[in-house]
Amino acid sequence: MTHNRIARAAIAAAVAGGVLAPLAAAAPAAAATAPTVVCTSQKAGLAAKLVNDITAALKGRKSTTAISLYDRTTNTTCTLRATQKYDSASVVKVTVLAALLWDAKKTNRYLTARETKLATDMITKSDNNATSTLWRQLGMTKIKGFLAAAKMTDTVPGTGGYWGLTQITARDEQKLLALLTAKNTVLSDNSRAYTLGLMGKVIASQRWGTPAGAPSSAKIQVKNGWLPRSTHGWRVHSIGAFTGRGHDYGITVLTYDNPTMNDGVNTIQAVSRAIHKALNPTASASTMYAPTQTPREEIPAVPES
Repeated sequence: MTHNRIARAAIAAAVAGGVLAPLAAAAPAAAATAPTVVCTSQKAGLAAKLVNDITAALKGRKSTTAISLYDRTTNTTCTLRATQKYDSASVVKVTVLAALLWDAKKTNRYLTARETKLATDMITKSDNNATSTLWRQLGMTKIKGFLAAAKMTDTVPGTGGYWGLTQITARDEQKLLALLTAKNTVLSDNSRAYTLGLMGKVIASQRWGTPAGAPSSAKIQVKNGWLPRSTHGWRVHSIGAFTGRGHDYGITVLTYDNPTMNDGVNTIQAVSRAIHKALNPTASASTMYAPTQTPREEIPAVPES
């Protein structure tokens, strides 16, 4: 089945209340009492500024937003709904690549030319077919094995081939970014550099999200995801690592309840600009990000027939 036929079949099923309908009910309900942004920092005044500026960025927006920030330079953290589960959409593709590299490391082998091509397409172009191929190759045992090794205990892989419906949290995505940006025993230095390298080469139309407002002096690594569902609207997510020249921080912003994709993009970028500005008050902003006005609809992969 071609990608277009898969997309049409999946979207039609969602609208008709077919194959995706039971899964739609799994979307988390909005909390009865809205949580607040919580920040800590060793830099005087920074935590309070981040709380104020992120809260202001979220004011009046329809998105139900989860945020996690770490900045190793100032020992700063911020969280909002960090343990609430979201459908992953395509941000799970970084986890898929990390699992592939983790598994290869166990037998001290390099990725094959085929795997390298699939990984490149999966991360830089957000190719769904490449992701489905690697997801099937790894299988649930290896994917869960990586999640356990990475201590990503909140993450629940999607079943039946629905990798885009993997349940993720901002807390776990930050664990993944932290693994990619510091030496550890789960991923080799080469694996970390390879993954970040691909995240630094995403195609221009997918450079929106957490890079918005990032300092031009930072190395920017990003992966986004976007997915419409029959309940809670669009899921729109962005994870980003910002390193080099004194920068060492990661931002995760997950959203749902977006009437359109651009509502989610705008929420993520407002939050990200506030964070980058607070961390880098005198830096000029990068022009890497590109707001997306006409998105390609992204759907969970379904088993091929």
